[in-house]
This record gives sequence, C-alpha cells and structure tokens, in this order.
Amino acid sequence: MRRPTKDEIAAAAGKTLPDVIAPGLDVLFSGINPGLYTAAVQQHFGRPGNRFWPVLHRAGFTPRLFHPSEQRELLKLGYGITNVVARATAAADELDTAELVEGAAALDKKVRKYKPRVLAIVGIGAYRTGFNRRRAGVGLQEETIGESAIWILPNPSGLNANYTPAQLVEAFRQLREWLE
Repeated sequence: MRRPTKDEIAAAAGKTLPDVIAPGLDVLFSGINPGLYTAAVQQHFGRPGNRFWPVLHRAGFTPRLFHPSEQRELLKLGYGITNVVARATAAADELDTAELVEGAAALDKKVRKYKPRVLAIVGIGAYRTGFNRRRAGVGLQEETIGESAIWILPNPSGLNANYTPAQLVEAFRQLREWLE
C-alpha cells in the first residue's frame, strides 16, 4: 500500500470515511473520529502506529492480524467500525463538546437502526462528553441503546500512552469473553 503524502494527509482535514457496518453485528466498534492519515487512506484506524488492529487480533477477535485495508473482512466475523464524530481532525482534542454531543446522538440513531449486540466505544472521554456520562469507566456500562449494550474501551491510538499494549489487549479481551 502506498503511503499518503504530507499534502494528501493535510487535505484530509474534515473528510469522512464510510462505516463498516451491517445489521445485527456482535460488536460495532466506534472510534472517536478519524485522524487525518486514516481519512487520507480511507481505512479505519489506518495510521501505522495505531494499535487497534494488533490489539483486536491479540484479544481474540480476529484469527490473524488484519491490515486496515481488510477492514470489511470484519463484517464476516460479526464486527463493524464507525465513529462518534465523522469529521477527520489531526487530533481528537480538536472536537468541541457540541460536536461530540451531536455525534453521540447520530451514533445513538445508528445503533438503534443496525442493532449490534454491543456498541464498543474506544475512547472514554468521547463517551463521557458525548453521552453526558461524566463518571463512566472502562467496561460494560449500565446504560444501553435500545437492546444494545455499551462497552467502553481505552483508545488504542499511539497518542494514548495511558495504556500499555498488554493492558489494551486485556481490556478488549474482557469484552470478547463477555460476548461468549
């Protein structure tokens, strides 16, 4: 795969990318919003340093390590990917509260339409702000969206140094084991 140029990455600001989604998934993973690299390559969690794909594999969701270009293969396994906010930014901290609240409302509608077993939001801050759940922690939430459970996972971005790769794998593995 060809890497995007600096100009292509810069031009990706504000762009969106299509969801990887289908009705009745086991898990719909939701990022906060696409980064510029991800939007430029049009592949969720597409930046080479992002830990989502390795963590997904090590936690047992995929039989092998998928490349972001294989994102649609997740549908065959019962998983999908979307975002709380569709607009690409250089960093999630560029999103304001109103945009996160609006994105959460759109995500709520999407979950009610597609009815995944679990909505797994990878980014606790986006969930706390967008859904007005200031005290939420990582893991299964008391709230649901329709019949869909909500599970909060740590953000796997390389920018999030709060969790080691092993801690990320363990957090994702807990969700996979709960599904069983």
